[in-house]
Amino acid sequence: MTTTVDRPTAAATGVVVRPWRAVWLRLEGQWTWYRRHWTASLLSSGLQPVLFLTAMGVGFGSQVRPGPLTGGAPYLAYVAPTILVSGLITIAVAEAGLPILSGFKWKQDYWAVASSPISPGQLFTAELLWITARLVLGAVLYLAVTALLGGWTGPGALLVAPIAVLAGAACATPIMAFAATTKGDGHVFAALNRFVVMPMTLFAGTFFPLDRLPEAVRPLAWISPLWHGNELARGAALGGLGVWPALGHLAVLIGLLGLGVATGRRRFQRRLVV
Repeated sequence: MTTTVDRPTAAATGVVVRPWRAVWLRLEGQWTWYRRHWTASLLSSGLQPVLFLTAMGVGFGSQVRPGPLTGGAPYLAYVAPTILVSGLITIAVAEAGLPILSGFKWKQDYWAVASSPISPGQLFTAELLWITARLVLGAVLYLAVTALLGGWTGPGALLVAPIAVLAGAACATPIMAFAATTKGDGHVFAALNRFVVMPMTLFAGTFFPLDRLPEAVRPLAWISPLWHGNELARGAALGGLGVWPALGHLAVLIGLLGLGVATGRRRFQRRLVV
């Protein structure tokens, strides 16, 4: 007589995760991590622009009188929009560099995610949205503190936050694409901050008008995304920016964002699909 024993067998559920559901699952995982470490990361992602504003806008700004170079506005109001833009770009570049490389190389959680129904393109989108959410948090905190310090002069300041977030996301996407192809230990990102981000912050019209620079070096500022973000943010907060220049600056940032998204999704796909 033959006895048949029932054994548990693994079977596919047949459930297909919808694209935005897949993105949300990754975001949920990031939020779970952030809830346990938010105090450590808030200092770098939220308070950094505020401390910069206090040092430059309030401290240094107390020695600068309103005049033609500041458009007649107090120096605090003159630099408040651009410090937010430069601060969020600095945060975006930092979040898009080593943390993304870590997902491939040290933590290697990207490989686990790519083994699930979440595609590399959806993973890239989720990471970009997470960085954007961090930028929004920093922008809201900065807006509130700057308002308490009297750094805003009109309702146009409400447009500064989305402009700064757009500039940050536009800079983050090419860095994410670059991180997805990096094989080394990430020292290149320290060089990127030292030789690109920091000079860009100093010479892209953040602290003084661009026409104070020698004519020979002004084109270097024109090609930087920070200058386009600064012009938009300062124009929104203080006025004086024409429609066509504003549309031109906006087109540059959106174009950089779109190019970065297309390249980043392709680089994630190439590295994670074997």
